[in-house]
Parts: sequence; C-alpha cells; structure tokens
Amino acid sequence: MSSQPHCRALITGLKGLSFTAEERAFLETYRPWGLILFKRNIQDRLQVSKITEEFRSIVGRASAPVLVDQEGGRVQRLGPPHWPAYPPAARFHQLAGHSDAQKVALAGLSARLMAEDLRAVGITVDCLPVLDVPAPEGHGVIGDRAYADEPAIVARYGRAVIDGLLAGGVLPVIKHIPGHGRANADSHMELPVVHASLAELERIDFAPFRALNDAPLAMTAHVVFTALDPLNPATTSKKVVAEIIRGAIGFDGLLMSDDLSMKALSGSFAERSEAVFAAGVDVALHCNGDLAESVPVAKAAPILAGRALERAERALARLETVPDDVDLVDARAKVDLVLASAD
Repeated sequence: MSSQPHCRALITGLKGLSFTAEERAFLETYRPWGLILFKRNIQDRLQVSKITEEFRSIVGRASAPVLVDQEGGRVQRLGPPHWPAYPPAARFHQLAGHSDAQKVALAGLSARLMAEDLRAVGITVDCLPVLDVPAPEGHGVIGDRAYADEPAIVARYGRAVIDGLLAGGVLPVIKHIPGHGRANADSHMELPVVHASLAELERIDFAPFRALNDAPLAMTAHVVFTALDPLNPATTSKKVVAEIIRGAIGFDGLLMSDDLSMKALSGSFAERSEAVFAAGVDVALHCNGDLAESVPVAKAAPILAGRALERAERALARLETVPDDVDLVDARAKVDLVLASAD
C-alpha cells in the first residue's frame, strides 16, 4: 500500500515560466502525478529549479516526477546558452572512424550527461530513448531522432541510453510504443495509418521495444495499425495495449499516452482522456498547459491506483540508486567531438 498522497493518473503541462494562481489551484485540486516542461517553460537553471520545487510543494509529493523531452538535436528543451547542445540520435551511428561499440558507448555518455543537467534542476524523467525504426515511407517527424534503421542496432543504442540516464539518476521513457517509424504523417497534425502486416511489424517495429521491455516507462504512439485495430490508434486501442504492448512486446512498466492535445486524436478532451484509460493506458499526458483542455482531461483521469500505481512506484524506486561517478569532464569532451564531427 502506498504511503504517498493520492494523485491523478495525469501528467500535465504549464503555460509559461512560472505558475499562475489558476495553475496552482488546478494542481492543488487535481494533484497530477507529474509535470512536463517545454522550451516555453525554460529560461535558466534557477528558474527551472524553482518550477520543479514549487510543483512538488503544491502537489505534496517530494518524489512527484518532472519530465522533459531532452533527446538532442532538434528535440532539446534545455539548450544553449544555459545548457550544452547534444547530438541527434542518428549522429552516433553515422560517425566515421569509430567502432560500433564506441558509437554505442558515446550515445550512452551523452545520455549520462543529459541526466546530470536534468537532475541538477529537479527534472527526474527524460522522454528518451526513441526506439522507432524509420521506414522509407515514414514521415520525417522521426527522421534523425532515430538511432538507426535496423531494429537490433536501435535496441543497442536504446539500452546504452537507458543505462546512461539511470546511472545519472533520471528515468528513461521508451517511445513511441509499439512503433512510429512507419507513420506516414506527423501525429501532431493528423492521424497516421500504417498498413504493414503483423508479421512485418513484429519483425521490425516491435523488436526494439521487446528487447528493452524492462524499461520503467513507455509512451504510446498515436498511430493506427490496420493489422491490429483498423479503427483506433494504439493510444486508445484496448487490443494494441493488451495484446501487443503488454502481450507480444511484454512491457509491464508504467505506460503513458503521447500528448492528448495532438491532432491525431479526435473527440472532446474528456473523451480522449476516457478513451486512454479504457484502453488500459496507466497515465494520460496533456502538454500544452491550456486549462480549458487540462481540466476535462484531469476530471476524466482516475486516481492512480492498483496496477498503475504499482508500476508508478516501481519506476520511481529506480531513482533511489546513487548516481555513478563517471568523469563528467572527459565524457563532455567526447560528446563534444561528436557534435564537432558534423561541423
């Protein structure tokens, strides 16, 4: 039985650089499990530290997770001048003059350094690694966010990144389960539909997720797989969650949706939230901080309980490991060389 105060199965966003009175009231009323930050919420180290501290104070949980998408490349929420730039995922595998083992190790070092940056300002979850395997017909929304175009190679990089984040005291999130690499559209703007056979999906798309199914958290894909469920995207599909994510892939960590405000989804925000939980997803993610959307999402989100609560607590327990003593100066120099290699 949890000793933590009750919270909603919700990760919510914030509009600006600090909490408004209305946002504080929202957090006090609904007590979401977590908070996710974007560039619009990030100014400098002191300001981010204040947000993370205040969020935990308002919801009454010292371990309440604060998340960010810190991948490197074009998806990097904390960046220069206050934080270093990081390479996109694809850069590592493209390196010349390095062995495959060295490339994978560099990706892990990059993740370890990101964890150092994040933990220092109170961010405890990084929505990384991207385990999507890009296909030729896929939309460029994944592009260089993917480590490679072969499942086994993606899995090797993903494992190194998971280990690097955990070694630095930050939880990883594998995404976008069960795979976004074939998506023919940007799910931020419209609903992608994938027509690949189940056999092909199992051979390629599901493979990295299956290899890393011991990850503490995963984020769903707003993608319809016609071979699995021709009507519903994975995020709101009972069949995909039960038979593929929990079944064939074997993931039993905390499953969170991708952002409910993305245009791939339809219906009111209450309906979107209800559909996520009806499908068996543990936690709903709503990112944009618009309270007109956040309130109905929160009202439809249940109190985190049962298996979902167990998974959440199991994930957070992995933060109790003391960060390792890697030589950060040496690691930073090696990752900087990766960035310089494309200049």
